[in-house]
Amino acid sequence: MIENDRIFKALGDPARIRILEFLRAPGAGCCTFAGQICACDIERELGLSQATISHHMKLLIEAGLVSATKRGRWMHYTLRSQSFAEAAAWLSTYAQAAPGTQTERVSA
Repeated sequence: MIENDRIFKALGDPARIRILEFLRAPGAGCCTFAGQICACDIERELGLSQATISHHMKLLIEAGLVSATKRGRWMHYTLRSQSFAEAAAWLSTYAQAAPGTQTERVSA
């Protein structure tokens, strides 16, 4: 079971969205390997300090969106796709109108 409040809080910050986007499609990095992205590559690519990265990654990990592994001096991160799938499934229940509610049509 996912904790939706933590997930949506984690997704509510533009810096964390940028981090997630980078984790999804990182490109080549100096320490990145086997699908795990090094914190140093996140710092370099996004121009954020180590302290800022640590703060945001802590929230993303607590939300269950990212997993972390320490290798030597650096942390390596991966997305937890199952958590995103569970959040999307939970949100999809709201995509269908409940009985007695009116859906709005959006015109192009």
